[in-house]
Amino acid sequence: MRLALTIITSLLALVLSAQPQQMLLTGAWEIKGQSKSGPVTQVLLVTKGAWSWTLYKTDDGDFVWTKGGTWMPDGGKMRVTYEFSTDKPDQVGNQESWSFTVTGEQLISGDGGSKLTWKRADNPAFTPLTGAWLMAGRVDDQGQVNRRDLNQPRKTMKILTGSHFQWIAYNTETKEFFGTGGGDYTAVDGKYTEIIRFFSRDKSRVGASLSFDFQVKDSDWYHSGKSSKGEPLHEVWARRD
Repeated sequence: MRLALTIITSLLALVLSAQPQQMLLTGAWEIKGQSKSGPVTQVLLVTKGAWSWTLYKTDDGDFVWTKGGTWMPDGGKMRVTYEFSTDKPDQVGNQESWSFTVTGEQLISGDGGSKLTWKRADNPAFTPLTGAWLMAGRVDDQGQVNRRDLNQPRKTMKILTGSHFQWIAYNTETKEFFGTGGGDYTAVDGKYTEIIRFFSRDKSRVGASLSFDFQVKDSDWYHSGKSSKGEPLHEVWARRD
């Protein structure tokens, strides 16, 4: 009985010690570096159940690549599943186990082959929109919500930390990638504002600020305003994590 109690206590201690690390992992992380064509930025976004990792040119926001998907704790590591990968589409559907250590404002991550040192780009804080969301439908002119099937392989996901965002359109079945954009955001008093730092479809939009009205009802985020092209939109996003 004493041995069993000792084992249970030890396992509980391991679980409790892992939880703060996993909680501190969530947020936005950056690496500033240099390439042959100039300075580049890598940004890693991690929410409770989703992640994205993107590289873009620092000076003009020219998009280079992105990858990401979902993740879950795995014995003190994070087990990631790829849902999209622009530079290596064959990664889609694969899983990897990454080690990580969070110390203060620094994250050291590794995938078995190499280790990277990231600097925290935002505080581990939350807004009403922090988390992972899937495009769930649109609201028509009559106020009716036209919903889409969230189980289909064609997805548009949006990941938001305390101050950073990224949307990604992709297909997990065909491994196709349709577009992405991201940057900084605020969500205060029903106003959601984005500042675009990279955009795969049109880098001339980098630096633009877009403002929207938002409301969270249960697990839905209602998002209305004008798109980057100036077209009206009224979207519904469903919480994923």
